Amino acid sequence: MGRTLTSAELNRTLLWRQLLLERSHDPLPTTLERMAGLQAQYAPAIYIGLWSRADRVERDTVTRLLQDREIIQGTLLRSTIHVVSRGDYWPWALAVREDRRVQALRAWRGTLSHDEMTKAAATLRDALADGPLKQGEIDKLIGADRRRGIGLWLDLVRQPPSGTWERRRADLYALAEDWVGPPEGTVAEGQVLLVRRYLTGFGPATRKEIATWAGLPVATVTAVLKELDTTTYQAEDGTDLVDLAGGPIVDGDTDAPPRFLPNWDAALLVHARRSGILPEEFRKRIFHVRAPQSFPVFLVDGAVAGTWKAVDGRLEYDEFRILTRKERERLHAEGERLADFHS
Repeated sequence: MGRTLTSAELNRTLLWRQLLLERSHDPLPTTLERMAGLQAQYAPAIYIGLWSRADRVERDTVTRLLQDREIIQGTLLRSTIHVVSRGDYWPWALAVREDRRVQALRAWRGTLSHDEMTKAAATLRDALADGPLKQGEIDKLIGADRRRGIGLWLDLVRQPPSGTWERRRADLYALAEDWVGPPEGTVAEGQVLLVRRYLTGFGPATRKEIATWAGLPVATVTAVLKELDTTTYQAEDGTDLVDLAGGPIVDGDTDAPPRFLPNWDAALLVHARRSGILPEEFRKRIFHVRAPQSFPVFLVDGAVAGTWKAVDGRLEYDEFRILTRKERERLHAEGERLADFHS
């Protein structure tokens, strides 16, 4: 059994692994692999999430990488849109497909069946052979109810220019095998890579936290961990945490510079709750039913301290707590750089 990690160590370690303590100098596809992909239900989140984590990011560069198929946007984990490197797309898709399909059929019991979805997938595959289709066109072809789950039977990607800064609605679908290339690897290999990516980007963590993020059963995660070289720690509450052997643990006193995160950033979601990046007293101010897109937030001293928005070439801030003069100066200096990027 490894040593007990403090809450401060877990906070700084997750920030470091998410590249929020020090920006990455790697190519953006490699940056995405290090941070375990990027959730992108709102297209600008791709750009802002990468800008906060990688050095010298330009909007045109991100769009070009999407167009050149170096980074791929598709529905992957938990049936939500993610952006990953081209090399990670098929391992991730294969890793989660069957379990997601079982979960969906259980939820749809009495409404949609496996046979119905298989037939819909065949119909859509034939139609996509002539090129990408818009969401509305797919709805007319197979029905909106089937379209919402069709990605579990037919691997689809969002094809640019949709899902970019310039055209934010990710509503143009293409066959993944046409856009990315044919599937490579096995389900087992994909699951091993997926869990490794999680621990690289978010560890140490519990098995349940890994499963929640990936949308896989805990039993599957437990089996996959046996294929990896891991170590175990304890949280202050006694919970066992697993990590890749040799994974860095960062001192809890390490300075955490101000950072800006986009809507639905994965560092704020429930699987990362243990890190304290989103204080629980603020959670309902970020995620609630009246704000399905959530809110972009800023971090001060490693935790959410408010929300931000871009207005007329500058940033407006809604502070959740009183900031010191030094904290505000550092935040606004970083905010000026983001405003330049945004405008």
